[in-house]
Amino acid sequence: DKKRMSLKIMKLANRPAVDAIWDKPSWQNAPAIIIENHMGRTPEHFPRTMAKIAYDDEALYVIFKVDDRYVRAVADSHQGNVCRDSCVEFFFTPGTDTAAGYFNLEMNCGGTMLFHFQVEPRKDRAVISESDIRQIEVAHTMPRIVEPEMNEPVTWQVEYRIPINILEKIHPLAKPASGVSWLGNFYKCGDETSHPHWLTWAPVDFPTPNFHKPEFFGKLVFA
Repeated sequence: DKKRMSLKIMKLANRPAVDAIWDKPSWQNAPAIIIENHMGRTPEHFPRTMAKIAYDDEALYVIFKVDDRYVRAVADSHQGNVCRDSCVEFFFTPGTDTAAGYFNLEMNCGGTMLFHFQVEPRKDRAVISESDIRQIEVAHTMPRIVEPEMNEPVTWQVEYRIPINILEKIHPLAKPASGVSWLGNFYKCGDETSHPHWLTWAPVDFPTPNFHKPEFFGKLVFA
């Protein structure tokens, strides 16, 4: 546990607008992480990717900022293969025991998401319902569909708000509060773009790209 990367999650005094604006006042005191490790061979295209996370008594808030190129988004419905697009991902265990399972929320640059809970990676999973997905506020700066691929440099953001009660429906959790710890990791990928890459915040020691490795999650500490 001492070797785990650690991130402090700021508590928000007021509910922020979910508008995909990276530098708005409500986010200014939240520490930004850089997703700067990679899996597999060093990619030719290594987009600078940053993320912030915050919370209040009712929800988690996550925002990503990506200085990108070769951007593509073709998944047109939730729970599709968004990882094949220009995609950012947040995996988290709502406690400190990854053996109990983890959530994986994957979102492409157009705001389309895949959201599951898994106990055994890719084998034992629960799919978050469409009605619950509709309760997740999402904002994004790119169009929902980006096809053909955009080859020029572009900076894009996605932001979302996850109500805690959605998570509680799926799995018991240590409710966010000062001193509570979860485990998690942040990722950037683009499996079927012209310049694929698999980037991570907490390093993942595995020979081939695979984000479903909760044993390498970092520590998320609620302030």
